[in-house]
Amino acid sequence: MGSSENHLLAENQTEVTYFIIKGFPGPPKVQLIYFSMFLLIYILTVITNALIIIMVQLDSRLHIPMYYFLSNFSVLDTWCSSAVIPKTLSYLITNDRTISHSGCLTQLCFVFSVGPTEFFLLTVMAYDRYLAICYPLRYAILMNNHTCLVLAAGSWMSGFLTGWTLTIPMAMLNFCGPNLINHFFCDFIPLVKLSCSDTSTSETTFFSFAWVVVLSSLIFAAVSYSYIVKTILKIPSSIGRKKAFSTCAAHLTVIIIFYGTVIFMYVRPRASYISDKDKLISLFYSVITPLLNPLIYSLRNREFKQALKKVKSKFYLLC
Repeated sequence: MGSSENHLLAENQTEVTYFIIKGFPGPPKVQLIYFSMFLLIYILTVITNALIIIMVQLDSRLHIPMYYFLSNFSVLDTWCSSAVIPKTLSYLITNDRTISHSGCLTQLCFVFSVGPTEFFLLTVMAYDRYLAICYPLRYAILMNNHTCLVLAAGSWMSGFLTGWTLTIPMAMLNFCGPNLINHFFCDFIPLVKLSCSDTSTSETTFFSFAWVVVLSSLIFAAVSYSYIVKTILKIPSSIGRKKAFSTCAAHLTVIIIFYGTVIFMYVRPRASYISDKDKLISLFYSVITPLLNPLIYSLRNREFKQALKKVKSKFYLLC
């Protein structure tokens, strides 16, 4: 549809005040299964991420930069799930799939504020591992409390500034119908396809930011890990190399999963959007990944498991 035709539609049709979320296909019994799965995932996501945040606060051995950034990441994972899953649970159990125009934009803003913040924070965490392994003697000076605070605050501010920058052009678009969003939440690509306005500015802004934020942070993380691997390979002891690799394995796993899904979803032309296939990709990065992240970090981390055992033993003594 051309730009002039879009403007004619905007003038001649009624402005859409709400959208209908298509969600997932299937009869009521299948929808109930979806509800149970989403509810279980959400409960586990909140519990596991909250556990990391609480453990970092309780155990003094975890009062180090790596866990400080990890607790920030857990807050973001919980926020991302909370922006998507509760509304999904609501329409799965009530079958009321409507969402207001303002509610849709709010959900979009939260998702696209949390996402860039996580990218910036992953970059900071890669930089932290780089300093810890490549400059171990100077690490405590280079990554002090003030530096940690500045890097974390900078990640949050940059991420939410990006989220607002992506949302404002969307808020200026007109929607004249149809109002059926072929997705399970208000995502950018299926939403912009419904607009009867000229979407070129919104699309240019979105994909430009997607390329800049995702690829620049990925390049920075890749460079950091190239130096990390180079330094680790120089360690003469095999035990030392194994220990150094183990401290980075969880973070590297999260980077591969997170960047892989988001790059596939957003760092590409709009024309290549395939609704059903991309719905599954969106499900992975917005619902599954926030659950996997704390499991990957906690299960592979010796210090965290030791801290958890210590807290459990204290709890049993109190009982």
